[in-house]
Amino acid sequence: MPDLFENAKLDESAPRPLADRLRPTRLEEVVGQDHLLGADGALTRLVRGGSLGSLILWGPPGSGKTTVARLLAHETKLAFVQISAIFSGVADLKKTFEAARARRATGQGTLLFVDEIHRFNRAQQDSFLPVMEDGTITLIGATTENPSFELNAALLSRARVMTFKSLDAAAIEKLLARAEETEGKKLPLDDDAREALVAMADGDGRAALTLSEEIWRAARAGEIFDRAALSDVVQRRAPIYDKAQEGHYNLISALHKCVRGSDPDAALYYFARMLDAGEDPLFLARRIVRMAVEDIGLADPQALVIANAAKDAYDFLGSPEGELALAQAVIYVATAPKSNAGYVAYKKARRLAQEKGSLMPPKVILNAPTKMMREEGYGEGYEYDHDSPDAFSGQNYWPDALGRQRLYQPVERGFERELAKRLDYWERLRRERNAK
Repeated sequence: MPDLFENAKLDESAPRPLADRLRPTRLEEVVGQDHLLGADGALTRLVRGGSLGSLILWGPPGSGKTTVARLLAHETKLAFVQISAIFSGVADLKKTFEAARARRATGQGTLLFVDEIHRFNRAQQDSFLPVMEDGTITLIGATTENPSFELNAALLSRARVMTFKSLDAAAIEKLLARAEETEGKKLPLDDDAREALVAMADGDGRAALTLSEEIWRAARAGEIFDRAALSDVVQRRAPIYDKAQEGHYNLISALHKCVRGSDPDAALYYFARMLDAGEDPLFLARRIVRMAVEDIGLADPQALVIANAAKDAYDFLGSPEGELALAQAVIYVATAPKSNAGYVAYKKARRLAQEKGSLMPPKVILNAPTKMMREEGYGEGYEYDHDSPDAFSGQNYWPDALGRQRLYQPVERGFERELAKRLDYWERLRRERNAK
């Protein structure tokens, strides 16, 4: 079995990043994943049982996926082989599988760790299935992307997904304390700057240790950095966010639900998160328009006007001034009365149209431009509503085969309260006039 800690063979004077020097040598040393590695954690139970089975480790960068895979190989006495989906192709996979078969023939099992496994295409992912099924390899794949979106169903059915979490502040603090113990000195930060450093790490343990190294390199003898000096010394890491992947969908979902839930403060927070991560403001403008239509509707007709005006203001002003208009629109839609009655009514109407087919409207409301059509009764008996009392005739406009339907049911909030009164009034008049 290859030496788990190959870097230990290096000369002591060889340069090694702090994150590598602090890599855990036992599962108990991994921080921030107690739900997996605690006394009753899912991975702990598998190790105690002596058989892992294939796994997919899903979580953000710097959460310990690679380290845990190495340690699992060590705990289960499997040969650890690591490949990256970014740099490996079909030929590399074939060689890896052949080596695993040869190893298996001598009684040695193989734990194949595939970093960024979601980068393999569907055919490449399928190539793992036979060697997983016959026990040639125990596959551990690591991914930062949602496996249900990125991995084949056949592969997922043969592997258990273990979800890794971003490191919380307490876990990052444990890493910083270990770093200080290893280096034999405290980080030159005041309490406020240390808190800022934890935030800058953004849940990434590797990033926290890398930033710590930068701070020690930059500090002069006796110098202590405050929050402002820290920002000058280390450039803030970009938030973990991929506009085409799960981070994007998570945050826009959070923003939309905060607006729907009438929480303007939380909505502004997620709006700012997305802007800070480089999201296209016009994408956000389109979503705000959708919120106005879908979740506010006629409870406040001004919401759509303001959302569109904010989009136009951004088009006119650009960044950063135009972003304020979008922020104000977020506040407006979050604080507006909510109704999805129009949205629900539209879906009912679409379903009714699809299910009932091409029913003819009643002839009374059809035009009769020709003599033949007039003879057929088109338009006969039509009452011009403006000539009726209250400008309301109460005629039936629905196909005879369908009968009158109720699709739109306004809520008792905002402007829709007034619409409900109008509909009730017209329904009463309709009953009275049709009873005559």
